[in-house]
Amino acid sequence: MPSSAPLLSGIRVVEFCQIAAGPFCGMLLADFGADVVKVEPLEGDALRQWPPITDGYSENFASLNRGKRTVALDLKNPAGLERARQLVLQADVLVENSRPGAMQRLGLGWDWFASRRPSLVYCSISAFGQTGPKAAAGGFDVTIQAAAGIMSVTGEPGGTPVKCGVPVADFTAGLYGAFSIAAMIARVRSGGPGGHIDVPMFATSIAIAALQTSEYFGTGRNPVKLGSAHPRNAPYQAFKALDGWFVIAAGNNRLWAAVCDVVGEPALLDDERFLTTTLRAANQVALKEILERRFAAADAQDWLARFEAAGVPNAPINGYAEALADPQAQHLQLVRDVVLPSGRPTRTVTCPVWIDGAPVAVSTAFPSLGEECPLPGPIPAGS
Repeated sequence: MPSSAPLLSGIRVVEFCQIAAGPFCGMLLADFGADVVKVEPLEGDALRQWPPITDGYSENFASLNRGKRTVALDLKNPAGLERARQLVLQADVLVENSRPGAMQRLGLGWDWFASRRPSLVYCSISAFGQTGPKAAAGGFDVTIQAAAGIMSVTGEPGGTPVKCGVPVADFTAGLYGAFSIAAMIARVRSGGPGGHIDVPMFATSIAIAALQTSEYFGTGRNPVKLGSAHPRNAPYQAFKALDGWFVIAAGNNRLWAAVCDVVGEPALLDDERFLTTTLRAANQVALKEILERRFAAADAQDWLARFEAAGVPNAPINGYAEALADPQAQHLQLVRDVVLPSGRPTRTVTCPVWIDGAPVAVSTAFPSLGEECPLPGPIPAGS
């Protein structure tokens, strides 16, 4: 049963965003009950053109823009600019992900709204931030992954650079943006002022690498690529069985003892290379070779069953089809049947958070480009 009152009910958001980071931020706010109006250029958010296209509607776009209303405006036209300003002046939050200075040049910058709407929470998401030597530079997820160090620790040792398969730089910035907006809304609701939030994708991507940056601070050395392995735990990676791959994570001595029992190698417990977690991590290449000789004797599912029985955390290497079909995904009600504006049914992954024992209830209305979005009503007294 869905949770009751939306936490952001009554909050109005105007979103000037395209592609991923900003729209994801706006969608998170919509999921929690905010009224989000997406202002698009006349040709629409560029994400509308990304496949798969179902009956003329991008399912990529749908995945990041549910629950929003939309209006198409030419912001360089005085009438379009005035319409946008009026939307913001009767809103609580503005989210934008243009290059620094672009909104100001249009007449929609924080400096224009600060005195006219002092309670406004104005969130800017950009590649490198609003100030500094790289502020004017653009960026996309892959360039930020490269600049922020993520690609340096992703992939197999000695391999060519690869990015994380999920656009982690985009969505990390969106998450930080939504979290910061929610925090500032709490300040405004307690009687404080609004303000300008600066979310640099470069910085948020570095910030989530806490284990890697702390490794550098502690050793003075750059962390390196380890494939699926871990620099401080072993066995803690993907292993090859007779018919394919699987993962186990034995991050302490108790779990290590269980692994030795499952593979029938009790002598490994007394091997000086593997006496502690630190030693096992330092000698994990040799450990992997030993374990995979045993794993070659049975299929991955067989080993997964054995490790499950022994209480060792384990997992198959799922594709998204398998992950979405997992019984736990079904229990969490992650996948929801939805209908595109054309009337065509499809599915989407909904909000993953539960509150008070139930999943967050989200709107799955998807905006059509150019639909009429009326101005909000008057601001309630005292807001």
